[in-house]
Amino acid sequence: MLDPRLTALLDARVASSDRTAIDEEIWRSFGEEWCVMATDLSGFSRGVAEQGIIPFLQTIHQSSRMLLPVVESHGGRLLKMEGDSFLAIFRDPHDGVRAAIEMQRAVHRYNDGARDAILLGVGLGYGRMLRVAEADVYGGEVNSACILGETHASGYDILVTQAVRDAVRGFELEEFPHVPPGARGAYRVVYSSSRNSG
Repeated sequence: MLDPRLTALLDARVASSDRTAIDEEIWRSFGEEWCVMATDLSGFSRGVAEQGIIPFLQTIHQSSRMLLPVVESHGGRLLKMEGDSFLAIFRDPHDGVRAAIEMQRAVHRYNDGARDAILLGVGLGYGRMLRVAEADVYGGEVNSACILGETHASGYDILVTQAVRDAVRGFELEEFPHVPPGARGAYRVVYSSSRNSG
């Protein structure tokens, strides 16, 4: 549900001949800078069609128990979970990338000998966005993170926008060919599956 202040501004925008001032007021009232993380479990829909929903409810449950504490330990805030995906935000993009790497390492450890593998894809964006409710953010970087995480990321992938690349230091990144609409570029984070090896 939208904030009543935003609803009033959007209603005014519909009737206004000068939307610039209203847009500026919306950004002034709701604009915040965040690193946004969008995740997805690879092969979920296909697996449900083949095996039924119960094994995948177990996978969602197990992945949430394993991954959400990692998000929180890096200062992240869970906004929402929808099916096999979740959306989280971080103030510092370094924390978002570090959390994503630790999450993938946890998945690697879990999958080593597990009967039911978890294949996690992660997309990250960074920049100014509209935070209009406790569980909602909107903006170009949110859209890009969702497209990278939910459409392009395969299991174990961490994909980031150009804005994340520009904002972080100390990570190895390689160009990724699928650039979401509105993003200036996309990159894959190169990381070791083991914490001990860097």
